[in-house]
Amino acid sequence: MAKESSTVFELAVLGLLAEAPMHGYELRKRLTATLGTLRAFSFGSLYPTLRRLEAAGHVSTEEPVVDADAVPLSSRRSRVTYRITADGKERLADLLGDTGPQSWSDDGFGVHLAFFSRTSAEARMRILEGRRRRVEERREGQRSAVGRAVDRLDTYTAELHQLGLESSDREVRWLNELIDAERGRLPADDIPRPPPASGTVPNPTASPTGAPDHGGNHPAPVDPQEETP
Repeated sequence: MAKESSTVFELAVLGLLAEAPMHGYELRKRLTATLGTLRAFSFGSLYPTLRRLEAAGHVSTEEPVVDADAVPLSSRRSRVTYRITADGKERLADLLGDTGPQSWSDDGFGVHLAFFSRTSAEARMRILEGRRRRVEERREGQRSAVGRAVDRLDTYTAELHQLGLESSDREVRWLNELIDAERGRLPADDIPRPPPASGTVPNPTASPTGAPDHGGNHPAPVDPQEETP
């Protein structure tokens, strides 16, 4: 596997093992159920990935307990259970916080999205914005290619290109909705505020509504009728 694909597969395996220990067959089923619609994994790479994670100390194995006096009910091979370690949890946190190009690539984005509930808000926003840039760049490239070759395309090829453009348009709209939703979840203190208008001086005693603030150490004005002559 390429390094990027290897890292993405590592994230998927550690992310699922963080939920519960599993044997290889169960882990394969969970990968299909959770991520199958997002990415086509090569399951021939599952066990090499597990061995690599075990060698790195990110995963440990538990051999099944076998009763020597018990009569075997079947000839099926006993299944080894895989469990994430403390080092594996640290590795998973590093992978979830990685917002580089691999996190919004075609291979990596779906896997990162599947584990967004464990990803920080800042990392989620960066990954979504990076993915949007990637799709927008692809869409512009598609439009440019169609514009250059419009006179040479037959009807069916032109429809194929149109399908690609519409798919990119839909993904950009979907990403815009996700990004807007993420911004809506940010605390008010984290939302950037516009600077004051040019030439105005902020009133340090003004409340957020614009009314004077009489709380704290700012004394209320004295009624002239109550002053001592």
